[in-house]
Amino acid sequence: MPKPKGKGGKNRRRGKGDGEEAKRELEFKEEGQEYAQVVRMLGNGRCECFCYDGVTRLGHIRGKMRKKVWVTAGDIVLVGKRDFQDEKVDIIHKYSADEARNLKQYGELPETARINETAVDQAMAGEGDDDDIGIDFDDI
Repeated sequence: MPKPKGKGGKNRRRGKGDGEEAKRELEFKEEGQEYAQVVRMLGNGRCECFCYDGVTRLGHIRGKMRKKVWVTAGDIVLVGKRDFQDEKVDIIHKYSADEARNLKQYGELPETARINETAVDQAMAGEGDDDDIGIDFDDI
């Protein structure tokens, strides 16, 4: 029997490639693209994205990004709209928090955009403002 020569396989030998994304050029949207925020992850490389044109769409993480770029709820992403399916988009690029802040400063993202906040944080912020449930006991 052959002797074991090392630990792990191909992925371990390849390494992580740290420091590659330290300083990269900011990508702006082009025609057919839109900025969006990931609302929640659905599994199987899909997620629910709130596009900043006001529509919530089903996002699909492209194959090049899968298992290399981790997309989580609350991330600001660049999505490509589909010509043939308006309710689905493809996630093209994920912005870091610093890049998203720069986009906000340049006026690409609306002022209401919340960076590094998940859907739970957004729901909690909207919930705490109004404790009134709509029942008025003076009318009874």
